[in-house]
Amino acid sequence: MKRIYIGGQAVIEGVMMKNQDQYAIAVRKPDQTIDVKVESYVAMGDRSPFFRIPIIRGIVNFIESMVIGVKTLTYSSSFYEEEEEKNGSPAGNAAKKGGESILMFGTVLVSIILAIGLFILLPAWLAEFIRKGIDNNIIVALLEGVIRLGIFLIYVLGISLMNDMKRVFMYHGAEHKTINCLEAGEPLTPENVMKYSRFHKRCGTSFLFIVMIISILFFMVINVDQAVLRIVLRLLLVPVIAGVSYEFIRLAGRNDSWIMKVLSAPGLWVQRLTTREPDEDMVEVAIASVEAVLDWRAYQKEIRSEADSADMEAVDEDSDYEDDSYEEDDLRDYE
Repeated sequence: MKRIYIGGQAVIEGVMMKNQDQYAIAVRKPDQTIDVKVESYVAMGDRSPFFRIPIIRGIVNFIESMVIGVKTLTYSSSFYEEEEEKNGSPAGNAAKKGGESILMFGTVLVSIILAIGLFILLPAWLAEFIRKGIDNNIIVALLEGVIRLGIFLIYVLGISLMNDMKRVFMYHGAEHKTINCLEAGEPLTPENVMKYSRFHKRCGTSFLFIVMIISILFFMVINVDQAVLRIVLRLLLVPVIAGVSYEFIRLAGRNDSWIMKVLSAPGLWVQRLTTREPDEDMVEVAIASVEAVLDWRAYQKEIRSEADSADMEAVDEDSDYEDDSYEEDDLRDYE
């Protein structure tokens, strides 16, 4: 049986969990009941082998994650928006649905532009002033990287202090705890889930932090005289940096060596800002989201059965059979 790696995201009063070609959004509604919606999504990597090529798959995955993220956030927030007009005409409702795709595309595009402007162009512009006093590309690139990390941490700290975001970050913690419990092979009960860490190596926060670090290494090699050309090259390298960062997160998610733990540690530290300890009601929502896309009881039973079989074969030194092995799925989701 293939190992399953579920990715997720916190939304407004809820959690989204994605498993292969399905994702579920579980939301705690104002009346305290849990609404669960399941959607199908065929990733680009399943449509063409080209989109499964290393680096390229990271770029595609990043864009797909943003699209799904905006869609799920929009859905979850709909439960808490002001009450819509009860007598809306069918034509008006159709027009609204027709405009959702355009709005979603615009939101993703604006988000990418703002992120590039804040975390790439602004530090690059500030670095040009530093370059006037320091004629060393490596030092300037390091200082530019420090500025970029500083802007990123200030941004994360700022949104973590917003009252509306505090509960989202609690659901973010519930998402991580639930996935950690699932991967540990324990039954998904609120009591069990609450025992686990709210940090996870495959988190999107860790991905963004790794992007900042890897960008320093890439920009060190850009040594051209024209300031405009330096900025253009930085923009062209953004997709490549995202792809390389994805490969690192993917490796970290399936490797428990001490080296990967050390390299993953800074990203986990930043998660102290983007996650908070949830309550059991929030954990129930995260569990409901997992259960909508995975029969975790059958999955854990089969994984334990495979592990027991492998242990028995390892003990029998005279066995002519080789230990079973499994092929891990590609990580397709940022949490």
